[in-house]
Amino acid sequence: MATKKVIETKNLSRTFNTGEIEVRALTDIDLVIEEGEFVAIMGASGSGKSTLLHIIGCLDRPTSGEYYLDGIQVNALNKNQLADIRNQKIGFIFQSYNLLSRTTALENVELPLIYDRTGQFSNSMALAKKALEQVGLADRIHHKTNELSGGQQQRVAIARALVNNPALILADEPTGNLDSTTSFEIADLFVQLNNKGKTILMITHEPDIAQFAKRMVYLRDGRVLSDTKIEHRNTKTEALKSLEKPLTTQ
Repeated sequence: MATKKVIETKNLSRTFNTGEIEVRALTDIDLVIEEGEFVAIMGASGSGKSTLLHIIGCLDRPTSGEYYLDGIQVNALNKNQLADIRNQKIGFIFQSYNLLSRTTALENVELPLIYDRTGQFSNSMALAKKALEQVGLADRIHHKTNELSGGQQQRVAIARALVNNPALILADEPTGNLDSTTSFEIADLFVQLNNKGKTILMITHEPDIAQFAKRMVYLRDGRVLSDTKIEHRNTKTEALKSLEKPLTTQ
């Protein structure tokens, strides 16, 4: 059985014009991510990670090249169609959580379903509860966001990204604001979700977090420098053990 391509880019390029200067943020990116993959994208600041994320997330358009998301050619879509495909096909997770304050975890997770225009989610509260259970927050559903720890807030954000069963989970530096222990727990949660079939694309600058993925794409100066399978994946147990190593004294 042929595997389904969730993301496919062909000669994808993005150029920004600042005054008379032309900046090439991405050059001829060819990338295929199949259903059920867990891919980490790494690269130094200015390597093109954010630009690529914005195009894959349908928040920006390429200057040239083609982009297909779950079989749909994105280039040809208008603004309203792009908004619809973002809502229906992509679950976003951000470094800063982007939760509504003074509302409960349940209300935050329910939000994408309330704004969905397809009319397919009549049982939004039940779906939101299920998503929160999936991320281990069954006992926190009625807590307001300001009553939750950073790690718990990120779990709410992950539940919100999962709630409408998107084709792709797109995580932008999801552990950037978390301490090491909590970061490893969130990375392990991604592994669990991926093991259940979720396709995940994660942008990170942290090598030990990237090692939880199955594959690593490394960008430099807007080009794919390497695209490799991760042979020795990190696990939560190993990662937490590495934190316990005593510091050597001089």
